[in-house]
Amino acid sequence: MQLEMLAKTLQEHGIVGAGGAGFPTYAKLDQRADTIILNCAECEPLFKVDRQMLEKYAFEIVSGLSLIADAVEAERAIVAIKPSYRGAIEAVKTALAAFPKVTISYLPEIYPAGDEVVLIYETTGRAVKPGEIPISVGVTVFNVETVLNVYRAVNEGVSVTHKYVMVAGEVATPSVLRVPLGISMKELVAHCGGATIKEPAYLIGGPMTGKIGSSSDLVTKTTNAVILLPQDHYIVQRKTVKANIGIKRAMSACCSCRMCTDLCPRNLLGHPINPQAFMHGISQNRVFDPKPFLDTFYCSQCGLCEMYSCMQGLSPATLIDAYRTGLRSKGILPNKEEAEFSGVSDKRKYRSVPVSRLVKRLGLTKYQKEIPFTEEELTPKRVMVSLSQSIGAPAIPVVKKGDKVEAGMCIAVSPEEKLGVALHAPISGKIQEINQQYIVIGK
Repeated sequence: MQLEMLAKTLQEHGIVGAGGAGFPTYAKLDQRADTIILNCAECEPLFKVDRQMLEKYAFEIVSGLSLIADAVEAERAIVAIKPSYRGAIEAVKTALAAFPKVTISYLPEIYPAGDEVVLIYETTGRAVKPGEIPISVGVTVFNVETVLNVYRAVNEGVSVTHKYVMVAGEVATPSVLRVPLGISMKELVAHCGGATIKEPAYLIGGPMTGKIGSSSDLVTKTTNAVILLPQDHYIVQRKTVKANIGIKRAMSACCSCRMCTDLCPRNLLGHPINPQAFMHGISQNRVFDPKPFLDTFYCSQCGLCEMYSCMQGLSPATLIDAYRTGLRSKGILPNKEEAEFSGVSDKRKYRSVPVSRLVKRLGLTKYQKEIPFTEEELTPKRVMVSLSQSIGAPAIPVVKKGDKVEAGMCIAVSPEEKLGVALHAPISGKIQEINQQYIVIGK
């Protein structure tokens, strides 16, 4: 398929990155790429969605990966995966015979192997410079579910109306479900037999990068998981620290031990992010030196510094995010040309964090269990479809209140000449409400 036709198809079918921030997939198609990587690192503790999906739909996903590589005229496509994902690996090997451009590359069992910059280095040996994106080294990275959606859009004309979501933690029956966009977390938990504890905390996303939400939060195109945890769980306590309290704690307890920097994945790849210098700056009120604060722009927010490294239980990642957000609000942005690249550290291989060790440190061992992958259809009576489910401009409704829609029908389009994708009805029903944030469909 020609590049322009593929890009149009992906935009019209509403395909965005399903494993991260939700960047519109059509906008990542770039002929400067000589290498296309399928990211099946899945390094977030407890996560099994991508490897299960790859095991079940290996041919479709490898076919979609090859399709992308051919469209951008890339020289090769790589399935980046960990050796322990044996079922997925065997399925991929079976599919490879039909796609000679695609190969397998094995990743170390560390966190965060799925971070794009780490993934690219482990897979190709290429180092992405600070402030640059993967295409700067001739690489484009795609998530497993994203590529499956590409295959379905091109070969079956299917738009994105559903999402694979893991429901885990304190639930009666942990499961991976395929659910309609706009369904609530409460409904997912109820389908899995309900919570096993009273008043659980709802962790939306992974233990390391997710956020504490609520039972009323809605599934979007980037929702990967909902994990129920006790309110006093270590992860919940770490993720509910307020920035102002975090600063006071840093001022009283930070000993500048450097563990946060010594184990920082981006710092070890030569990026200027230095959590220890930043924490020293705020704890000692060293505002006359702006560098540690400006270097916060190079943080990947993997969370390792505060969830694993800091022996004092401080919150470098939370404070870095708060400071970075404040700088952006004042119009202060990084100068990529001035970013220092110190080169990949020779200490890196000795400072990697094994996922098995991370699981124990986070107190997640009891939740490490088999989580079945099911295609059982959930049919809620109502969904609230967000108009903004990806990076870019919100979609513009093309339906009005009272209209009847069928599942899969286009209900909103991306603004002309702006980054964005279309939205489609997850269920059949009537448009009950339209506002600036949602389209509500009910039966």
